[in-house]
Amino acid sequence: MSEVNRSVPPSSGGWTRFVTARPRLALLAALVITALAVFAGSGVADRMGSGGWEAPDAESTYATDVLAREFPASQPNFLLLVDSGSATVDAPVVVAEAARLVERLEAEPGISGIGSYWGTESPALRSEDGHEAIIAARIGGDEKTAGETLDRIAPAFAGERGPVTVSLGGPVAVQHEMQTIIQEDLLRAELIALPVTLVLLVMVFGSAVAALLPLGVGIVAILGTNAVLRGLTEFTDVSVFAMNLTTALGLGLAIDYALFIVRRFREELAGGADPRTAVGTTLRTAGRTVLFSALTVAVSLSAMLVFPQYFLRSFAYAGIAVVLLAAAAALILLPAALVLLGHRINALDLRRLLRRRRGTGATEAPVSPTGGGWARFAELVMRRAPVFAIVTAVGLVLLGLPFLGVKFGTADDRQLPAGAESRVVQEHIREGFPGSPGGGLEMLVEGEGTPAAYAALKDRIEKVPGVLGVDGPVAADSAAYFSVLPDGEAVGEGAQQLVRDLRAMPADSFDTSVTGTAAVLVDSKDAIADRLPWAIGIIVVVTLLLVFLLTGSVLIPLQAVVLNALSLTAMFGAVVWVFQDGHLSGILAFTSTGDIETTLPVLMFCVAFGLSMDYGVFLLSRIKEEYDRTGDHERSVTFGLSRTGGLITAAAVILAVVMVAIGTSRVTNTKMLGLGIALAVLMDAMVVRSLLVPAVMKLTGHATWWAPGPLRAFHQRFGLSEGDPAPAGSTAPEAPGDRGAPGDAEPSAEAEGISGAGVEIAEPVGR
Repeated sequence: MSEVNRSVPPSSGGWTRFVTARPRLALLAALVITALAVFAGSGVADRMGSGGWEAPDAESTYATDVLAREFPASQPNFLLLVDSGSATVDAPVVVAEAARLVERLEAEPGISGIGSYWGTESPALRSEDGHEAIIAARIGGDEKTAGETLDRIAPAFAGERGPVTVSLGGPVAVQHEMQTIIQEDLLRAELIALPVTLVLLVMVFGSAVAALLPLGVGIVAILGTNAVLRGLTEFTDVSVFAMNLTTALGLGLAIDYALFIVRRFREELAGGADPRTAVGTTLRTAGRTVLFSALTVAVSLSAMLVFPQYFLRSFAYAGIAVVLLAAAAALILLPAALVLLGHRINALDLRRLLRRRRGTGATEAPVSPTGGGWARFAELVMRRAPVFAIVTAVGLVLLGLPFLGVKFGTADDRQLPAGAESRVVQEHIREGFPGSPGGGLEMLVEGEGTPAAYAALKDRIEKVPGVLGVDGPVAADSAAYFSVLPDGEAVGEGAQQLVRDLRAMPADSFDTSVTGTAAVLVDSKDAIADRLPWAIGIIVVVTLLLVFLLTGSVLIPLQAVVLNALSLTAMFGAVVWVFQDGHLSGILAFTSTGDIETTLPVLMFCVAFGLSMDYGVFLLSRIKEEYDRTGDHERSVTFGLSRTGGLITAAAVILAVVMVAIGTSRVTNTKMLGLGIALAVLMDAMVVRSLLVPAVMKLTGHATWWAPGPLRAFHQRFGLSEGDPAPAGSTAPEAPGDRGAPGDAEPSAEAEGISGAGVEIAEPVGR
């Protein structure tokens, strides 16, 4: 290793000097801030919502708000399913008990628009077998207020009530139960992920001390993000689903960044540097890459801010916060800890204890002069570059083909596990009641109207194709509404087309707007389709710019975007094949609804693309560093993969473990998110970074690094890279004695990482 990489130059900066000169102060400040974050973030989940799929500026949202205010009975969100047992719902004792339930419900504050089968005699509120009936009401307030009201009244209504059994359902109950289950599942996921992650880190690092550092960084990032989200709930709506992303990215990215920094630190120690010098060099090299990587991930996640649905915006809030906090912890707390630990970073080497128990007496594993297994693998791929490039690309495209048949829908009670009370209620209503209760549309009519004008409008609505029946109007002051029952599935293509036809229907002097489940879905799809080009444009343009600043190449940024997109094909294909089409639903314990919730693919794209860029930056930074030093294109690719192949694979496996733990959730959308991103991460690390990147870079050759003169000058002034810049005009490789082969001083505990079926471990030279 060259002498320039063993010293901390005066230009290291105040940041490096601070963490190396006052490490205890840095750790103490972090401890105080973390303690404050624990206090500030307490109870954050209780303040979050479980909805957010609606576009707030959509026609359906406006109509829903007006109907809830003017006609509470038109928008019931709370249902009491009354089961009369062996008697019928018309038996006198059942009628009397139902009247008592209605009377008690009317006395509860915050509840309005109460109606029941016994009060209206509507056949839609009575089951076809005559043994169940519905009491409907509306709980007012936002999601938090409605949940608190439900918690307060549930014990007084649910369960055995004289001759009947009452179960609670409706959208409020579904969302509240979903929120509770997500919190429970997140705790279980953390209890699964943390010990498994610690074991994997010990296998990668060998040292138990080194293995604990990434977990510490992750915990700081998670606690800090919870505090940020708690503050955001004071100003805007935040989805409880974002908690899952906080945990996954907090652990995953903290481990990624810590792996990269600790690996470089141990490499510098192995090369003979003292701890402070090693930290300084690490921050100037790996530290730059970590900061750059965090920026690329944050940009991908920030693209979700262009969407109006707070479900998607919540993931941007959580993701950006946790990425930046993970990077800050990795670049401030971790270096301070490394200065204090020094060579003790290698303490408690469990692998050495295992070797002694086996009686091998070995203390160090040999280091391959050719760079180890990853270097040989890179050479193999580049020797057969056309074959690997074509076969891999075609294979990824084939895996993504099921996504061509995707159908977008809306989340409902079937997201919950089969035994959840609110889901059971909705299933009873869906299967046992006539007319698909809750699946109709409401047309809000505003403006002065006469009975004749309303009758004419009703007649016009009935003639629209796809209308099964029309009830109403229900009028009050200068507004009224009609209930429209679609012919067919409540949110099927026919119902969605009916929404569009009703909105296009002339209504004379009235202002009309349509809401209902199908209308919300139509508006959500339109909002996403309208903003999606902007989101993709932001991600692509900023990615091209950032990768150019890293590499100075015009071609590499284009390759990064295309290869990242290819890495996501398997995820999208699997989402449709598994969750939409229902394959593996028995094994994974979920109910397929035949469609995918509209916002999920957008969320998964932004998260998975960002993580792919994270790994891409790690690899490209080392390739660029070696190319700047030697000017040898193929050697640079081999060097980059040998130094980061095992690191990226190990980080991907650990992140996949965290995502799979999230994927054990009993809520289908969370399961889809966790398992889908786990698959994308593994495909990116093990297929795209290992096969496609070296194959494509071999095919493009030295043209990979081309840039026109003006852009080259721009990069020389503003570009970023890992390592110190090569001397001006120097492109020839250094003598072997100056630097050594790519495999020299290789801390392959993390550079070789997880290889094949097991973990290939070797200790750093010079320990």
